[in-house]
Amino acid sequence: MEVANLQATRRTQLGTKHTRRLRRSGQIPAIIYGHGEKPVSVAMDAHAFVNALHHHARVLKVQIEGAEEQYLIKAVQYDYLGTTPVHVDLMRVNLDEKVTVTVEIELRGTPVGSHEGGVLTQLLDTVEVECAVTAIPDTLRPSVADLGVNDSLLVKDLELPKGVVVLTSPEEKIATCRVPSAVEEVSAEEEGEGPAEPEMIGRAKEDEEKSEE
Repeated sequence: MEVANLQATRRTQLGTKHTRRLRRSGQIPAIIYGHGEKPVSVAMDAHAFVNALHHHARVLKVQIEGAEEQYLIKAVQYDYLGTTPVHVDLMRVNLDEKVTVTVEIELRGTPVGSHEGGVLTQLLDTVEVECAVTAIPDTLRPSVADLGVNDSLLVKDLELPKGVVVLTSPEEKIATCRVPSAVEEVSAEEEGEGPAEPEMIGRAKEDEEKSEE
């Protein structure tokens, strides 16, 4: 498990105006909470935090006013484009306590079914797991090499590290390998319907108004 070291400072000025000014200066606001203690508002270097995320860090070792503690990255809020972190929730934890977190899934390999025209489709990008803080996986990387045509990789097929329990439904599909033409489709003719009428845009309302006159 990756642990990143960051510096943080306490925030004494709160509110939208101060938060925007903080972000413009290259920092990201965060809130520290948990274990029945009073929440603390802090600011961290945004570049350093993003770099930690890129290295799949789940725990931050944060130094605040000379004191250093480790916190779990519990939630990250992004901007409207979904690309830039704008706020972080950090939770106080003991390293041996169990937590519930979301872990990304990265598929490995090429399905054998691809040689028969099968196309791999990933249906699930993450799963929810429970484990000790020190056992949080960076990612889960199951192999799809054995998937033939019409085969599926299920959550229950995941090989989990020791001490990690998956909470997502075991029957949920992570990925499938199917031939596109083999996807079941019910045609309009089979349903006893004719071809759908093309939608008229622009003239439809005008013609309707004339008919009402």
